[in-house]
Amino acid sequence: MKFFIDSANIDEIKDAISLGLCDGVTTNPTLIAKTGRPFEAVIADVLAIVDGPVSLEVTALDYAGMMTQAKKLRAYGDQVVVKLPLTKDGLRACKACFDLGIATNVTLCFSPSQALIAAKAGATYISPFVGRLDDVSNDGMGLVEDIVRIYDNYEFETQVLAASLRHPQHVVQSALAGAHVGTMPLSVIQQLFNHPLTDIGLQRFMDDWKKVPQS
Repeated sequence: MKFFIDSANIDEIKDAISLGLCDGVTTNPTLIAKTGRPFEAVIADVLAIVDGPVSLEVTALDYAGMMTQAKKLRAYGDQVVVKLPLTKDGLRACKACFDLGIATNVTLCFSPSQALIAAKAGATYISPFVGRLDDVSNDGMGLVEDIVRIYDNYEFETQVLAASLRHPQHVVQSALAGAHVGTMPLSVIQQLFNHPLTDIGLQRFMDDWKKVPQS
């Protein structure tokens, strides 16, 4: 499973890259706004350091506006993946982008039927939002499992990008479900290698090392 960092913070992205745990980046308007910097400046910095796919989201809600923005976003670089909402106009734009060879990430997916039609529209990635479904007492990980099964049944090329991953168990469950990608904030990436038994074991080794006679 590939790891994408869900961030527009350059320092966070650099940290993930240094760990070897950044195969790509996902952004959205909220993450861009948190930087307090102009969109163009943020994207230029991200694309300069990330080799893998970088998802950039449209803000238009109508088909024509989405296509205008999609073409503009794609012009930033070949690694740009245009994020489109899972709406009627978003699916039209997805199909049009597919015909133009523009990679897409269809986002805000909350049902298997939505994932099915996104794949038929030619989406490069589908983003089921695990954590947000959990927040309203639905089975977010069950959605990922259902989508993977549907895509496998019909050999769709659309990759399942498990999104809104809130903790390490979400990441593990996504991998077990067969998700192609998991996108998560840096805080979740850092939690993946933290374990109290590792800390205890390391401290014991260091304490014992102090007892070894020095030459």
